[in-house]
Amino acid sequence: MTVWPEERTASIDSFNTVDMTINVGPQHPATHGVFRMVLTVDGEVVVDCEPYIGYLHRGLEKLTENHDYRQSMGWWDRTDYLAGICCEQAYCMAVEKLGNIEVPERAEYIRVMMAELSRILSHFMFFGAFGADVGSFGTSFIYAWRERERIYDFFEEVAGDRMFPTYLRPGGVQMDLPDGWEKRVNEILGHIEQGLEDFDGLLTGNEIFVERCRGLSPVSKEQAIDWGLSGPMIRATGLAHDIRRAEPYSVYDRLQFNIPTGKNGDVFDRYMVRMAEAYQSTKIVRQCMEQMPNSGLVLNPDLPKTLRIDEGECYVRTEGTKGEYGVYGLARGGNKPYRMKLRSPSFCNLSALKQMVVGHYVADAVIILGSLDIVLGEVDK
Repeated sequence: MTVWPEERTASIDSFNTVDMTINVGPQHPATHGVFRMVLTVDGEVVVDCEPYIGYLHRGLEKLTENHDYRQSMGWWDRTDYLAGICCEQAYCMAVEKLGNIEVPERAEYIRVMMAELSRILSHFMFFGAFGADVGSFGTSFIYAWRERERIYDFFEEVAGDRMFPTYLRPGGVQMDLPDGWEKRVNEILGHIEQGLEDFDGLLTGNEIFVERCRGLSPVSKEQAIDWGLSGPMIRATGLAHDIRRAEPYSVYDRLQFNIPTGKNGDVFDRYMVRMAEAYQSTKIVRQCMEQMPNSGLVLNPDLPKTLRIDEGECYVRTEGTKGEYGVYGLARGGNKPYRMKLRSPSFCNLSALKQMVVGHYVADAVIILGSLDIVLGEVDK
């Protein structure tokens, strides 16, 4: 039966919409690990975002305080588990600063070479996961895994392990590079450069990818500084801040490389900065191969079997794959640190997620989260 408008009793208020809550995670492919975000949406637009972390907490800092300086190595490469050697380098530098420990020159070059290969590996995995977030399905992941396995194979030859090498030691590295390593690294670099070109064609040259990312969630320089962003996140805003250049450590002051920056600080710029950084890392690796002494010590021979440090306090920061990876160390005698605190770049970058997501569509929230390139082992510690 037809009801005339004037006979209808329903109030116009009954057609008003209400905000809805969407739970994403903690077990969800888009969260890149055990991370949960609760989105409040008005239709398809995000009006609030509440991130929840802590699902992967393993007590890194307390474990380090209860083991001697060398035993703790294994915990640190499990923080940013896509670039374990970068984490090992920061921890070793903190111990060396506390104990005034010198590192042989050849070991320094080996550290930087391995760290930059780890950076490339981490960025490849970002391309793979981010491409899947945007809509390339499995193709981007296949490309990333292909290059990752080549680098991991080399890590296994050098350290005996792949994902968690535990290769560095306070005072140097565990052992020298294997015979024929120069040929292997040159082969890997050739594959890496081809892999980057493949990603350029698959993602950078894809009109849909560009349209979905360009102009999405822009961040200004002032906002990046206020929010404590670092690494590719802050360089995407146009600010050329890189700790390897701002406060050179190891042998970075002897190496020539550019600092890629973006213009708008949006999702597309964050992707492009990482792509350009991977190319720069290949240049750094080649310079390490050229400048590295042909022979020499790779571990300080004067270190005792049990490393003891009297009194000391330090803060060491390095340019990790996600940003400023900082280690605060405090020694009060004995063979164990009194305090070891990690300044996690992923945690700081993730803290700005709400400001980046609010006002955008739900479908874009997944892409914005992916552009942060978080690793939950480093966030939760």
